[in-house]
Amino acid sequence: MELIVVRHGRPETVQGHVAGADPGLTEEGRHQADLLAALLTGAAGLTPDRIVSSPMRRALQTAHPLAERTGLSVAVDDRLAEFDRGAHTYVPVELSGTDRAAQWRALESGVWGEHRFDPEAFEQRVLAAFEDVIAANPGQRVAVVCHGGVINAFLSRLLGRRRSMFVQLDYTSFSRLLASSGGVRQLRSINETPHLLLPAAGPGLHSRSA
Repeated sequence: MELIVVRHGRPETVQGHVAGADPGLTEEGRHQADLLAALLTGAAGLTPDRIVSSPMRRALQTAHPLAERTGLSVAVDDRLAEFDRGAHTYVPVELSGTDRAAQWRALESGVWGEHRFDPEAFEQRVLAAFEDVIAANPGQRVAVVCHGGVINAFLSRLLGRRRSMFVQLDYTSFSRLLASSGGVRQLRSINETPHLLLPAAGPGLHSRSA
């Protein structure tokens, strides 16, 4: 089977939300999601047979245009939530003005600004989610829409690396993996963004962040 692992589009900033920050997409982020859906179902020939998403709004809103184009429903897997779930604020790293290197150590330290989490438990739930998707969809192509930390945790284990944020993933980038029921895993790409390089994307839409 083939996995297409998608990072969400550009999210809004949320500050001082006492119930926990769960931002949706900005207008730019929604446009990025539209471009991604058009690419996967068009010229790229990567139309999925199934769509699975994190429960967080920025992932669900990224998955929505793809679901509309394919007519597929979006299956939500709670285990794909980002490590910042429950944090009271959400400020995209590129806007935070803080030490990016320190933030990128989150998967090792369990520290993300004022938010704390168990990095080992996070990695284990992420890996379990992906393995269940692989086992349940032999011979299928599945788009999994989630987050930078989730993808880094999954790819770190796949590549035999120490758990870390080792790759800077663009908004709505996708990475591709072939997986067999016998346990073979072949990583085909990381951080593809051809939809953001097209003239239709407009200026300023190819934005990098941690």
